[in-house]
Amino acid sequence: MMRNARPRHRMLAAVMALAMAMAARGVHAMPPTTPPTQIKPITPAAQGNAQQKPFLFGVIGHPLQHGRDEAMLKRAIVDASQNYPAFVVATGIKAVNEPCGDKLYAQRRDLLNESSAPMVVSLAGSDWSACLNSAGRSNAIERLNRLREVFYTDGESLGVRHIQVTRLSSTAKFRAYAENAHWEVNKVLFATINLPANNNHYRPEAGRNSEYEDRLVANRAWLHRLFALAGRQKMHGLVLFSDGDAGVTAEEGFSLLPSFQTKQDGFAEVRKQIRTMAEKYKGKVLLIDAQVVPGAQAAAQHAEPVIQWRGNVGHVNMAADWAEVRVTPGAAALFSIKGGSAAATSD
Repeated sequence: MMRNARPRHRMLAAVMALAMAMAARGVHAMPPTTPPTQIKPITPAAQGNAQQKPFLFGVIGHPLQHGRDEAMLKRAIVDASQNYPAFVVATGIKAVNEPCGDKLYAQRRDLLNESSAPMVVSLAGSDWSACLNSAGRSNAIERLNRLREVFYTDGESLGVRHIQVTRLSSTAKFRAYAENAHWEVNKVLFATINLPANNNHYRPEAGRNSEYEDRLVANRAWLHRLFALAGRQKMHGLVLFSDGDAGVTAEEGFSLLPSFQTKQDGFAEVRKQIRTMAEKYKGKVLLIDAQVVPGAQAAAQHAEPVIQWRGNVGHVNMAADWAEVRVTPGAAALFSIKGGSAAATSD
């Protein structure tokens, strides 16, 4: 018995020495008794199911622009968020006859930031383009820059819950245009674009169009990026939110401008670009705006929003206070919309 003990002790000592040497090098001789938690990769099937899952988003159609008070805006925020949408988009933060001061801007930001759903702000012309300084002169550019500082300081939405967005300002050439943002939900691309309803802020006076011309270049690059991304990623659809109606689904020769007021249509280039790119895009394009149609405000305030289609391009004018849009990826009717109790379905 004693003869066998000595070799056994030597063998045990050798094993312990080897184990200590391996530990010093950070090598484990034996696997841990409890295996680490395994992270399962997302399979193509699981990813495909997520991409096909229906979801909702809300739109607030600028009730302040229809002569309503702030209480109606608060109500619209609650109503648009009631069914747990993926996000809500507010088109405009103030009426044209409200002050353009920093105090009101901050007040409206705080109000929209209380939304239970992620809140994306799409600027309206009434927020900045009609603003005047104390001398009665246009203060539009300065106010637009101030709105960018107040509402678009980072890559997140407002609201109690946030979503991440990508801003045009992330490109050095267009660093000022933080209001243009895009985000994705279940293979549908969403984006805001600054197209103010007052003829895209085109000024007929000579030498007054630097803001319009610079923004035209930025928006041209923005639309090119959006359609390229939607096509490359094979998105089911592209949804654009704006203040003004570019008339993309209107008949040729149609203009929202009153007759003989001006020869220049401020939306002409945008309209042509969207139509051209939409023809090459295999998905659906939905344009949602809150432009006030002269003479139709009173009748349209409580009207049910309806999607009007021209080929694969649909258009909704959000005259109602709010609406809920259901998105069903992979379905023939990709978008369906309702506001209040009735519903209208897209093709």
